[in-house]
Amino acid sequence: MTTSSIRTENLTIRFGGHAAVHNVSCAFHPGELTVIVGPNGAGKTTWFNLVSGQLTATEGRIFKGEQDISALSPSARAKAGIGRAFQLTNLFPKLTVLENVRLAVQAKAGQGPHIFKRAAAMTEIRDKAFHFVEATRLSAVAHLPAAALPHGDQRKLEVALLAAMEPDIFMFDEPTAGMSVDEAPVILELIADIKKDRSKTILLVEHKMDVVRALADRIVVLHNGELIADGKPTEVMALPIVRDIYLGIGTEEVA
Repeated sequence: MTTSSIRTENLTIRFGGHAAVHNVSCAFHPGELTVIVGPNGAGKTTWFNLVSGQLTATEGRIFKGEQDISALSPSARAKAGIGRAFQLTNLFPKLTVLENVRLAVQAKAGQGPHIFKRAAAMTEIRDKAFHFVEATRLSAVAHLPAAALPHGDQRKLEVALLAAMEPDIFMFDEPTAGMSVDEAPVILELIADIKKDRSKTILLVEHKMDVVRALADRIVVLHNGELIADGKPTEVMALPIVRDIYLGIGTEEVA
């Protein structure tokens, strides 16, 4: 097994007397797509927030490779290669699709607004931005403001922004939330495209079992803030404790 790209050791966060995440130790590797599942309130998004830096752990540590990143800010973690997409889109609504992506490319390059004064550099930035627009199937709406896009295209734009930051760790929190049956497959296809790059690590919070079946190399199950199962999808979803947790959505859903 290759060296882990990111891992947590005894990760815990308490709110008052309640441990929303308790003693979670887990390592993830390049070329692997792991889906984190569990019922509502299991601690999935809280664990994501700890890893990406939106929350600070009460106990435990987080490592990216061999670097302890537990004390780093969210922006520092992003610069270190941890890319996070949220359940709600985070876009500049008045800017066009291409302008949104261009800003992400500039941020990755460490370029400020002065880049607009340099034609050659601006062309390079714009071409790179359009590459990510094309890759996320947004070419036809590249010059529309983000606010004018339907929800599905806004989610695609969020994937484009994340890809433009060129992280080596992609974190998706329910990427198909709020999407129609017709829209969701496009997002899954985009994530599958990212998965083809075996240098990338993908972490995905999801509750839809069809999404889990389609994408997962591995499943991690959280329940009441604790890690209760971790392994290959068929093995994990066959465990009695996992089936018991999901009885509320139907045993057939975890078959």
